Amino acid sequence: MKLAGKIALVTGGSRGIGRATARAFAAEGADIAFCHLNDDVQAETVAAEIRAMGRKALHRPVDVSDIKAGKSFAELAAGVLGPIDILFNNAGMNIRKPFEAYTEDDFDRIVSVHLKGMFFMAQAVYPAMAARGAGCIINVASQRGLKGAPNSAIYSAAKAGIMGFTRALSWEAAPKGVRVNAIAPGPIVTDLTATMEEADRQAFIAALPVGRFGRPEEIAATALLLAGPDGGFYVGATLSPNGGDVMY
Repeated sequence: MKLAGKIALVTGGSRGIGRATARAFAAEGADIAFCHLNDDVQAETVAAEIRAMGRKALHRPVDVSDIKAGKSFAELAAGVLGPIDILFNNAGMNIRKPFEAYTEDDFDRIVSVHLKGMFFMAQAVYPAMAARGAGCIINVASQRGLKGAPNSAIYSAAKAGIMGFTRALSWEAAPKGVRVNAIAPGPIVTDLTATMEEADRQAFIAALPVGRFGRPEEIAATALLLAGPDGGFYVGATLSPNGGDVMY
């Protein structure tokens, strides 16, 4: 049990990559706190799956762009389950438009969920981790932060910012025993990719060397590597399981 006795906080944990990662962490012994955005029924299903593994589960609806709400949830999770050992900073969304069609409201929403939300959720758990001299923060970026994509200018910029934030925080955190890394997934079968036009989806798949989209469980395996004892030498890294969409 690679995470026995650990407490993990997962944002966006009711579906997709967040759900798969919460389940993977629980299967390796961690108790799980996760938040979601108005997805109570699905969240309770995930909580039941975690409890069936013999682990504790706590969930609440939280908009991570609301700094106070994110901090309150982190405090609740620590109070109920214990000090947070692992933060999987995953909550996300997107609005797809041509560059010239984006509005200031679009910009503020996408950046607030991704860059602002991840920044301040990390800030909510980091001081206690640093004080204990141990902890792990994993920020979910995207291969679009590495290569960009049409109709995703704001999303790509925010995800690139997450990778920069990850590297910058690592310089401060690693000497205090807190490892900070990022994952930049390629196209994964999730609710986000489900909104793609079918022609776009098929063209994307045809361009991928592996010839398919990834599964959330494949990203969860990367998160487990970074969170567990085998990931101790990863600091400020961005791992990108992306099916060959970006090779670097």
